[in-house]
Amino acid sequence: MKRTRFINLERMRKTTPERNVFRAKPGFRAKPLCLALAGVTLASCSDTEEVVVYRNLHDCKLQNPSLQEQCETAYQEALAKAASAAPKYLSRSDCEDEFGANTCISYRSESNIDWFMPAMAGFLFAKALDRPNYYRTQPMFTSYSYHSPMRGHWTTSDGYRYGSVKDRRVTVDPKAFKPKPKVSKTISRGGFGSKVAAKSSWGGSSSKSGGWGG
Repeated sequence: MKRTRFINLERMRKTTPERNVFRAKPGFRAKPLCLALAGVTLASCSDTEEVVVYRNLHDCKLQNPSLQEQCETAYQEALAKAASAAPKYLSRSDCEDEFGANTCISYRSESNIDWFMPAMAGFLFAKALDRPNYYRTQPMFTSYSYHSPMRGHWTTSDGYRYGSVKDRRVTVDPKAFKPKPKVSKTISRGGFGSKVAAKSSWGGSSSKSGGWGG
């Protein structure tokens, strides 16, 4: 994947203290899940899967000693995807209003304009069934702001929530790994959170095309 030349991707990782780290076995593989209620199937085995979220590269390598290269590749890919698809703001204060204090980093747009975006809080790590030795990934974000609908939830760059940040295994649908649209304009304060709240109320988890914009 082509990396943007306008941002230092390594600075995007969220460096908060880690607690209750999930200890996955080396080579943990995603498992398909079936959900049923009162005898009625809500999602087939092919619709959802259980995957691991790692907070940083060290976390992934520690839990997967035999997958050092795969962890590195997935982590760098997630950083690049975050730079492309995360919501962008005109000011740091607008970004931190949604994601919390000290959670946002600077981003240089293609027009050489300084914007701000949330730092990546974690990344999905799931083995691809059709590509040996390749692990799918997506950046995950969260908020530490008390008024944000993202607070305490793993959230994708297109605004869908997938479980609590206390969990290291989350259930996702296949669309969680689909490419996210590139963000080429800023969003207003509170705009991303309002869309997260709206999508949560819909009860769906499928992405729609088009980038965020204010």
